[in-house]
Amino acid sequence: MKKSKILPLSFYQRSTELVARELLGKKLCRKLSNGKVLSGYIVETEAYVGLLDKACHGFGGRKTPRTQVLYENGGIAYIYFIYGMYYCLNVVSSKKNHPEAVLIRALEPCDNVDWMKDKSQNSINEKKILNGPGKLCKVLDIDKGLNTHDLTQNPLWIEKGKDIKSEAIVSSPRINIGYAEEWIERPLRFSVKDSPYISVKIKEAK
Repeated sequence: MKKSKILPLSFYQRSTELVARELLGKKLCRKLSNGKVLSGYIVETEAYVGLLDKACHGFGGRKTPRTQVLYENGGIAYIYFIYGMYYCLNVVSSKKNHPEAVLIRALEPCDNVDWMKDKSQNSINEKKILNGPGKLCKVLDIDKGLNTHDLTQNPLWIEKGKDIKSEAIVSSPRINIGYAEEWIERPLRFSVKDSPYISVKIKEAK
């Protein structure tokens, strides 16, 4: 863990849509209790832009014990459990009292890939071990114990990674938000063009 490589808190305390785009190519790192560091390059994100966004947990100023973390300054983890099955890792973005976040949807495996394969249900296909928010949390051992964690610190942090040019970024509608009415088709899902590591193939890129 080299401090010079870690993204500063100021990176996250900007426009959520911009943060979601610029997280592509960055390196998500998770240090386990045994000292092993697992990592992957971020290839897919979704932006959730706050009070007016009907798909966002902070829509309409909703504030519960679970969503309280969204109202903090950007740069901390927001982790929740869904479908009674798996966890999702979100990066809180923007400034205090602006309940916004970026969901990390998929990673391209980087460090200790063989170890991650062994832990994954898709051990044969490297492209499928981190291609979904639930999968990546399971393999990287990310759960509610890391909720509110400062993403500039051990054991979970984000570093500078690959340089992704703007023309290599594809925007499209977010996934599984059928309840969000007019927000369903907003192009707030961002992915690396032609990456084989994304969670769901893009049907209509914009």
